Amino acid sequence: MKKTVATILVALLGAAGSAAAQSPADFPNKPMTYIIPFNAGGESDISARFQQSEWENVTGQQVVIQYQPGAGGAQAWSQLNSLPGDGYTIMGINMPHTVLQPLAGSVGYATEDLTPVHYFHYTPDAIFVRAESQFNTLGELIEYAKANPGLVTFAGSGSNSSNNLAAIRFNSQADVVTTYVPFSGTGPSITAVLGGSTMAGFNYATSGISQGDALRMLAVAAEERLPAFPDVPTFKELGYDIVGGAYRGVAVPTSTPEDLRQSISDIVSKINSQPDFVKKMEDGGFVLTDIGYDKMDDFVAKRVEEYTEGAKALGIIQ
Repeated sequence: MKKTVATILVALLGAAGSAAAQSPADFPNKPMTYIIPFNAGGESDISARFQQSEWENVTGQQVVIQYQPGAGGAQAWSQLNSLPGDGYTIMGINMPHTVLQPLAGSVGYATEDLTPVHYFHYTPDAIFVRAESQFNTLGELIEYAKANPGLVTFAGSGSNSSNNLAAIRFNSQADVVTTYVPFSGTGPSITAVLGGSTMAGFNYATSGISQGDALRMLAVAAEERLPAFPDVPTFKELGYDIVGGAYRGVAVPTSTPEDLRQSISDIVSKINSQPDFVKKMEDGGFVLTDIGYDKMDDFVAKRVEEYTEGAKALGIIQ
């Protein structure tokens, strides 16, 4: 037993020493792995692909994207801290997913277990129907939903996600009963809308760019109309106080040293300022943010308070 314990301690100390030996001055000096907790084709994937094209320009090293979908992102986030904390493995992270999921039940992680180092963009929620839909306006959809309680189905990106929260708010404020159908990411949920598996989707506004004329956006949960969609009204314009969406960023295992956390945040921030990246993101309907590691504690604390209160008011938690 003593020998086993000693062996384990040596291994742990060796791993810690390896992580500590990596200096920010020469980081990174080999390719990095970027895990996306959703299927390919969604906003997390698209924005990571845009980052990937700039990664080598900024760092001199490539980043390899891997997918680990499941449980609306929870499968990957629950395993994040078991990964090496040497700075070479990073993971996409989303809010409010990582606040709402643990509040709603046991998902294998707690919000405070996760270590985000940078949030680099925001996407507002929006209601979509396919181009052939009978609904041309939000008013028409609401009228149908009132006459047919539960029959309107919304595809969305995961349970207890921003899409899910927006659908609950919509039901409450429009005084309707609709059915939210969670998928493992934006890609599969948009496929459901396009294929007619659901009557509509509570998705992110960026899907209006990627799908073009195949989808019709009825309303967007932003303070003002988006430049990319000047003809799409906001929910607020239509009399509903629904403003929200998803923040997306990069997280690391909690064993990652502070200096490497800051280095990764700096890399993401530099990519955020690259002209080609900015153009791709804005043309794609993304709203850039630059919330670095030095601002993270305050940012997360405010979002946790906001989403917790929203979850209580909407019945996600008691």
